Amino acid sequence: MARIGFIGLGNMGGGMAANLAKAGHDVRAFDLSPDALDRAKAAGCLPVTSAAEAVTDAEFVVTMLPAGKHVRAVYENEVFAAAPGTALLLDCSTIDVASAKAVGAAAQAKGLAMVDAPVSGGIAAAAGGTLTFMVGGSADHFARAEPILDKMGKAVIHAGPLGAGQAAKICNNMLLGATMVATCEAFVMAQKLGLDPQTFFDISSKASGQSWSMTSYCPVPGVGPQTPADNGYQGGFASALMLKDLKLAIEAAQGVDASVPMGAAAGALYQAFVNGGGAGLDFSGIIKLLNGESA
Repeated sequence: MARIGFIGLGNMGGGMAANLAKAGHDVRAFDLSPDALDRAKAAGCLPVTSAAEAVTDAEFVVTMLPAGKHVRAVYENEVFAAAPGTALLLDCSTIDVASAKAVGAAAQAKGLAMVDAPVSGGIAAAAGGTLTFMVGGSADHFARAEPILDKMGKAVIHAGPLGAGQAAKICNNMLLGATMVATCEAFVMAQKLGLDPQTFFDISSKASGQSWSMTSYCPVPGVGPQTPADNGYQGGFASALMLKDLKLAIEAAQGVDASVPMGAAAGALYQAFVNGGGAGLDFSGIIKLLNGESA
């Protein structure tokens, strides 16, 4: 059993912390939301009153926060001063690569070990312990982090040095966003051409147009396996979060002079969908925009 300080108990972090407690770890949990702390307590975590208190005497520190500015603030203002020098810091937030590298460098300057370990899988996977972790850091730090991350996921993959986890995450989600837009376009066009959606699915899911967005996360209600499309596009991965990841990807691409026209086009479409009221809908709901429907 390890003592773990867990900071950030939102839709993703709450389920992750609960799985660590379920695995028998001593989880000291902090969030600004009293309701989140209550849920963490019910799941077997010990709620505490500050991030600094959460990491005091911790062997591992796990953070799951909204953006780079929050990660920087928590580590610089509380974690670095309060965490033991022997602790391993694991940031599971999805943030910009520059912030991940900067916080990691600051940790190293203070003699602290750190990895960036963003996740893929969504809220249901966080609750079910079936996330995929993309981990950036040294081989030794990855080896220390893996047994902890393994309790929250189905796959833990070493992506490379510090910052590589974030790089892998934003590249993956840029691909996902663009693929979902193309899948939705194809379904809308197929219907306008007189094809039955189920028939098109049966063909494309077994042909060269097959993709995860088509086969595992079909954006059309009643077609393929059950997805948020069957629940009015509620739940799943919010379009606002997809837009956030696409912006991070486009920003990173500009920083290294990478051409990402499909990623940029997907970003513009998700921006329009979010502006039109689709922020809280699952990202497959972009089919409504492409079909001329209101969010």
